[in-house]
Amino acid sequence: MNDQKHINGVNVEQLADTINHIKEQPDLAKFKFRATNQWVDGGHSRTRIQSFYGAGQDDTSRTEPFVMEGDEPPVLLGNNRAPNAVESALHALASCISVGFIYNAAAQDIKVEGLKIEMEGDIDLRGFLGLSDEVRPGYENIRLKYHVKADAPEGKITELCEYVQKTSPVLDIFRNSVPVSLEFTNHG
Repeated sequence: MNDQKHINGVNVEQLADTINHIKEQPDLAKFKFRATNQWVDGGHSRTRIQSFYGAGQDDTSRTEPFVMEGDEPPVLLGNNRAPNAVESALHALASCISVGFIYNAAAQDIKVEGLKIEMEGDIDLRGFLGLSDEVRPGYENIRLKYHVKADAPEGKITELCEYVQKTSPVLDIFRNSVPVSLEFTNHG
């Protein structure tokens, strides 16, 4: 018989054990995620994600890579084969907020029946197209709205939402500058 406690599909005992191991050995919290992108045609590219470093070692649990496609809509000269990069960034943000909400709700013994996150972001393409130095090429603003159905009072859900915002890695990436180093190699 399985006597482990699961809330919202999360093994709460395993979550607590993971947190305790990291408290005892902080280096276990150091992760490196990897991705390789290959241009296909026009606005279409393909990213493969498989290995990563975490918990003190290279992870080999993924026998096949995850493949993510990127393209543009026809109005931006693409063929609609996949979401574009800024739409994928919204997905990354929503996914991170969602997992943070569900895991933290489980840790607080809050049972979630439903969670939906609606997002909308504003971009002025003059920055991307190099038509204005006054306009940034990325999102100017993103609006996110939670729809939650859970067995906790509204005040507790609000506190949980605020906590998730403080601890979300992807929200942090959006809100704070992250150093990015670029290297160019000409194989021509």
